[in-house]
Amino acid sequence: MSIDFAIPPEAQAIRERVRKWVHEECIPAEKELDTKSLDEVLGPLRKKARAQGLWCPFIPKEYGGMGLGPLANALVQMELGESILGALSMNTQGPDDASMMTLLAHGTEYQKEKFLKPLLNGDKRVCFSMTEKAAGSDATGMQTRADKDGNENYIINGEKWFSSSASVADIALVMAKTDPNAPRHKQFSTFIVELPNPGYRIKRNVKNMAIEGAHYDKLSGGHSEIELKDLKVSADNLLGGEGNGFAMGQHRLAYGRLRHGMHNIAKAQRALDMATAHVTKRSTFGKLLSERQAVQFMLAECASELYMARLMLLHIAYKAEKGLDLTQENSIAKVFLAHMVHKVVDTAIQLHGALGYSQDTILAKWYTQIRSQRLVDGPDEVHKWKVGRNVIKAYLEHGTTASAAGGDLL
Repeated sequence: MSIDFAIPPEAQAIRERVRKWVHEECIPAEKELDTKSLDEVLGPLRKKARAQGLWCPFIPKEYGGMGLGPLANALVQMELGESILGALSMNTQGPDDASMMTLLAHGTEYQKEKFLKPLLNGDKRVCFSMTEKAAGSDATGMQTRADKDGNENYIINGEKWFSSSASVADIALVMAKTDPNAPRHKQFSTFIVELPNPGYRIKRNVKNMAIEGAHYDKLSGGHSEIELKDLKVSADNLLGGEGNGFAMGQHRLAYGRLRHGMHNIAKAQRALDMATAHVTKRSTFGKLLSERQAVQFMLAECASELYMARLMLLHIAYKAEKGLDLTQENSIAKVFLAHMVHKVVDTAIQLHGALGYSQDTILAKWYTQIRSQRLVDGPDEVHKWKVGRNVIKAYLEHGTTASAAGGDLL
């Protein structure tokens, strides 16, 4: 019996609809951002998307979404990432998407009605405040405290660092230590905080190497440094119960890593298309660049990277559909896809020459932005450390490393 790599017809149809949407609506709309506000561009785009049933792909239909499973959603996300307006147009942008999933899975009925519903409608945005200067890749080093005040409230004090989209958020999911005496991974809880709030103060948006461009503050929301001072949160806003913050946070980050990877594939595909279009038109020394073997080799390497990347994500989507553990594959793919998109975009810039280095195309902006992919949701080194330990564990238990290296494909 052979492995069936055929995409189900319904998933293929949805992918084609989204691909058409991105290329006919989102990418052309990017040019309007030079002369119009984001609201003027995104508002009509979202209205049109929703009218076509292109809204919140992974959210169940009963909550107003498309109800797509892991495979169909992966195919959709691998199209949306080609445009800076793609995910936003369908209300599936990060970091909101992973927080919506967290609220859907762990929220009370009160929390879903009050906080999740406006997020699903696209009326509000949400950020996730977990990382601290002293607790980046090791979230268990978190120092922010949440103490009960005896009146059904928690009082939160501490600081957060690099909270993505905090400056445009109406809601924050804040992680804090509630029981320092509990087992290490049960010390933390997550709270839903309505913004603005005097106890949640944005000290600054942290400047970084990314080229910002028009409306960057609203498109990405930036990465904020936060002061939490006597922040009062009702016990009704405790998400998922005390001590479950770390587990929920890791589940949330797991999807975020995959979504980044899906969008990285889309970016790489657009970059390769742009590079190929350029070399088939550009001549040097009386010969098209596309006729030069060195250029063909560069394109071949990019195609190979994309091929491997797609297979990785589709295998992970398959395991998710089957409810299988994908922790090892998630970390392997996270690292690989971050390097893949950097390599492909870098090659596309090289093939464009000075044009690629300029800001006349989207490539230079992407190049500065995608460097973060090797850091966010866990740096390369943490994921490689975890993967390496699992390789050793597999060998000691089974006499082979296959189960830690895609062995279920054998």
